[in-house]
Amino acid sequence: MWTIAARELRSLFLSPLAWSILGAVQVIFGWFFALLLFWFIRPEVQSSLANDPNAPGLTAMVIGSLLDWMVIVLLLITPLLTMRLISEERHNKTLPLLLSAPISMTSIILGKFLGLMGFFLIMLGMLMLMPLSILFGGSLDFGQLASGLLGIILLLGALTALGLYISTLTAQPTVAAISTFGAFLLLWMLDWGGNTEAPNNILTYLSDILTYLSITNHYQPLLKGLFSTADVIYYVLFIALFLILSIQRLDADRI
Repeated sequence: MWTIAARELRSLFLSPLAWSILGAVQVIFGWFFALLLFWFIRPEVQSSLANDPNAPGLTAMVIGSLLDWMVIVLLLITPLLTMRLISEERHNKTLPLLLSAPISMTSIILGKFLGLMGFFLIMLGMLMLMPLSILFGGSLDFGQLASGLLGIILLLGALTALGLYISTLTAQPTVAAISTFGAFLLLWMLDWGGNTEAPNNILTYLSDILTYLSITNHYQPLLKGLFSTADVIYYVLFIALFLILSIQRLDADRI
């Protein structure tokens, strides 16, 4: 499992796509972080915050907004990375060799999953240097920062597991990427449907279900520093479900 994870991580850094994504993400969030910081230190903003006894702090207004925007970017870039996990093996005719190796399907899937998650953790580590730079001239709410970071990691795990499963269904990486993006968008839009006003109890119940199933709905409380076991369990079950489905799909190919 760890050998496959290391191989997957190494292959990512040998591809121009991964380096392009790393560079683009750093530039985008570096620019956005600078804009948020300059907006926060404007005199009129500081004056307004000083007059409000319940005003949010630097972490909530700057880092919280930065982490919130990360979700949108991650929804866009994750399909570009998950599309190749199994689809590329199938497309290049190397999947039979992988399946014939003396390793379990669980090790293959977990190795692929952990390899890509390792790449995402490296990317997040680089991005976290921006919030930490505030310590040179200010203070941070490390509890909210840690909670938001945990939310991003769990969200990335869920997106990666879903993208990995879709990648097992097709031999065309492009089809896998488009299908994964469509699935992400659908899970995001469930929150929109859940937030609409329902005219009766049945539709209200359905609205609550849609809200709960939304993949981004469980991220928002963590972003605000509100740790909830229910939100963590949602992501853990989501990840486990699609990893198990991926294992079963490869088992069917081996048979």
